[in-house]
Amino acid sequence: MKNIIITGISRGLGLEIAKNLLQDGYCVYGINRTVSGELFELKNRYQNQLFIKEFDLSHSETIKEKLFGNFLNLDIPIYAFINNAAIAYDDLITNINLGLLDKMYRVNVLSPVMMTKYVIRNMLYHRIMGKVIHISSISVHTGYKGLSMYASSKGAIEAFSKNTAREWGSRGICSNCIVAGFMETDMSIGLTKEQKDRIYKRTSLKKPTDKLCVVKTVKFLLNNDSITGQNIFVDSGTI
Repeated sequence: MKNIIITGISRGLGLEIAKNLLQDGYCVYGINRTVSGELFELKNRYQNQLFIKEFDLSHSETIKEKLFGNFLNLDIPIYAFINNAAIAYDDLITNINLGLLDKMYRVNVLSPVMMTKYVIRNMLYHRIMGKVIHISSISVHTGYKGLSMYASSKGAIEAFSKNTAREWGSRGICSNCIVAGFMETDMSIGLTKEQKDRIYKRTSLKKPTDKLCVVKTVKFLLNNDSITGQNIFVDSGTI
C-alpha cells in the first residue's frame, strides 16, 4: 500500500482527493489545521488507511519536529506529497498588510518547500521514485484584481516545482504543478454571484472548474513516470 501525504485535507479539493485515493487503495496521511465533520466520517470509514495530523502550516519552523518526527518518521516510506493547502490574502497592492502577507507565504510557500525537503529525503532513503504534486492557481498566469499577493505565492511554488524536477529527476522523482481554475470552494465563498459570473465569462467553458477534474489529474500524475517539471492546466479553458 503506497503512502501519500495530502495537506488541506479537511474540506473542498483536499477532501475530494483523499476520498478518491482511499478508494483506490492508497494510504493517506492528511495534514490540516482542524478536523471537519466530513473528514471525521472519512476517518471512521478508513481507519487503517487514513491518518490525520492537526497542524497549522503557518508554523513553518516546527515542521521537522511536529510532522516528520513522530507522525511521518523515516519508518514510513512516502510515495507522494500533494501540496494542496493554501490560504488567500486578497487586497489591492496599495493596501498590503505585512503580517497577513507573511502568514500567507508561510502556508503557501515556506511550509510546502520545507515539507518537500523532508519528503525527498524520505524518498531517497527508501529508494522510491516518488511524486511531488503542487496545486497552483490560474491567477499566476491570468491577472485578477486583488489577487496579486496570492498569485505571487503560487508563482513561487511553480518555480520551485520546476527546479525540483530538474534537481531530482535523475533519481526518478517527479515534480509537477496542477494549475487549477476557479473552483467552488471555501476560498471563494465570499464572492458575490456577479463576481463569480465575471470569472466564468473568462473561461472557454463558461463555468467553474470541476474539482473531480483536478482529482483525475492528480491520479494521472501519480501513475505517470515520464511527466515532470510541468504545469498542467485544469482551468475550464481560462483565456
